[in-house]
Amino acid sequence: MWCWRRAREVSCRQGMLLVQRAPQIHRMMITMGGARCMRAVESHLPLLLCRGENRGKTRWAYFVGLCIATFMSAGCTLMTPKEELPLRQVTAQELTALLRHREAAIQSLKGLFSAKVRGGLIPIASRIEGTVYYRRPNALRLRGFTSLGNELFDFAQADDLYRLRLPLEGKTYSGHQSEMKDAGKLARFSQLSVWAVGGVLGTNAITRDEMVKVVEDRGRYRLDVYASALEGMSPSRSPIHRLWFDRRLLVVQEEWLGSSGEVEATIQYDDFRPLEELKSIPAQALGDQDVRLFRPFKISLEDGRGQGSVQVIFHEMYHNHAIRAEDLGQIS
Repeated sequence: MWCWRRAREVSCRQGMLLVQRAPQIHRMMITMGGARCMRAVESHLPLLLCRGENRGKTRWAYFVGLCIATFMSAGCTLMTPKEELPLRQVTAQELTALLRHREAAIQSLKGLFSAKVRGGLIPIASRIEGTVYYRRPNALRLRGFTSLGNELFDFAQADDLYRLRLPLEGKTYSGHQSEMKDAGKLARFSQLSVWAVGGVLGTNAITRDEMVKVVEDRGRYRLDVYASALEGMSPSRSPIHRLWFDRRLLVVQEEWLGSSGEVEATIQYDDFRPLEELKSIPAQALGDQDVRLFRPFKISLEDGRGQGSVQVIFHEMYHNHAIRAEDLGQIS
């Protein structure tokens, strides 16, 4: 009789011990995973069979164990990765029309930005505070300042003409944009800056005589842009420009290419926000796709020539406000 009572007390103590260690068992189940947790619970079922006055407690422990196992089994099912839906069909003409719509939506823009410059693109400073002024179709002015407010550069362009003033060096360059290479590294930096803000201004739109092709590239749309055919000659086999669109049809990456296909600059666009007024893309442009007019407030550019990188963060943007002539500067 003593041996039977002793065995009964030991069995009851095991059941009570399991109840006390329920939180630890729960953590163990989370660590081991749903399938292994089921086996762990089953291996402990004999310990839950306690007789006498503690039978209610052991039944409660048994119930808790089953609930935990069920929860873990459902959790493993929920954590199964979902397959990404395939991209819907979008034509090159639709993407081209979208770019032109975004370009036409901005008649003018002015903004404040900060830029971090790495590498040898600009030898004067690595951090720049700047302003941008733009008025359609192609009047643009970029000004850069040190953190103390000293002006680093003043770049203005309109049509094919440009003017670059470097106050700290006491130099001014002007002429056609094709001649900007004679102005040195700061001219290169100015060109890269123009490409970088093009994603904000919408000036990366496709011209009427350029040829385009859309392909799917790692879950995104890639629009390849080719130079127009001249005098009956076939267009270049290498694109001159590439744009990547995400599923929202926002341009998230861009490449500018040289005449031989070499990468001149790679630009990443991020932190998309609406401008002051939200405008939807016309239904005829992209069917039932509701794409708001968002612009990137963070731009990261890598120089394809290996001279450095630029990261631009916009703090303020105001579009379609009046731009004075003095804000755009003098070209000639």
